[in-house]
Amino acid sequence: MSEPPRRTFPLVPRWRVAGIPFGEQRSLRRGPGSDVAGSREYGPGDPVSKIDWYASARLSSARGGDVFVVREKYGEEAPRVVVLCDRRPSMSLYPPELPWLSKPAAVSAVADAIVVSALAARGEVGYLDFAGGERREGAPYWLPPRSRRRRWEVEERLAVREFDAPEDNVELGLDHLARLRADLPSGSFVFVVSDFLSPPRLESWLHARSLRWDIVPVIVQDPVWEQSFPELASVTVPFAEPGTGQVVDVRMSASESRARRAANEARLGRLLTDLRGVGLDPLVVGSSDPLEIDGEFLAWAELRRQGRRRAR
Repeated sequence: MSEPPRRTFPLVPRWRVAGIPFGEQRSLRRGPGSDVAGSREYGPGDPVSKIDWYASARLSSARGGDVFVVREKYGEEAPRVVVLCDRRPSMSLYPPELPWLSKPAAVSAVADAIVVSALAARGEVGYLDFAGGERREGAPYWLPPRSRRRRWEVEERLAVREFDAPEDNVELGLDHLARLRADLPSGSFVFVVSDFLSPPRLESWLHARSLRWDIVPVIVQDPVWEQSFPELASVTVPFAEPGTGQVVDVRMSASESRARRAANEARLGRLLTDLRGVGLDPLVVGSSDPLEIDGEFLAWAELRRQGRRRAR
């Protein structure tokens, strides 16, 4: 049975960015495009094809002499989109056969949603992580944004079952991208996919924001065991050790389970508050089902649209 097609979500920017083809979004710079930015008088070097003959005739009549008016338009470019994936050991939990969230499957579905939506918007897609043998002397695995990037290239990388990235690999990834400004101009989308159980320092987010990227943290956490915790009454709970796959049985009382639930919910609440406090729009994913993930991204895009309308 073939998989149902993915529902693409719009790349709704926080501010005007380098636009995508055919005027779906506009850039701040002038250039070839379909949306008018303004008019000015003709100057040396301007192509004759840019002259607005009707406006020129009206202005010449008003001034009593020949005046030529050039119409400027906003430039149109493809958006740049990069997926930065956290590949720490904790991101390897859990095996698909267990009744909990499989983070590798969720991350793959999240990345696929982003790539499919970016390509549908005629965007240029890139990918970055710090896992595996490619990480020689701290070098990441890096696929630069390309207009002809294929979906399978990212899928092939995500199929690699190596989760040995350092604890600070998200920070390292943001720092690495900051050195690639030619590949990531202002307005580029950077989707950071992680459980954020080891979150970057707020300074890292602020530095990345200062580059005027559109950064979107995608929080991948199990809704039962990480976003919250079940009510248990003196039962033995198997806990998996990240990186080793070893399962340890831990006996928990009802009071301990309540304390763990309160701590997990408070941790997620602080994370969301901190991210929103530095001007980011995070979304939380607790499923590996592609249709559910598509729904989360569509809801995120709609909230952004509403925010832009209120800001007008």
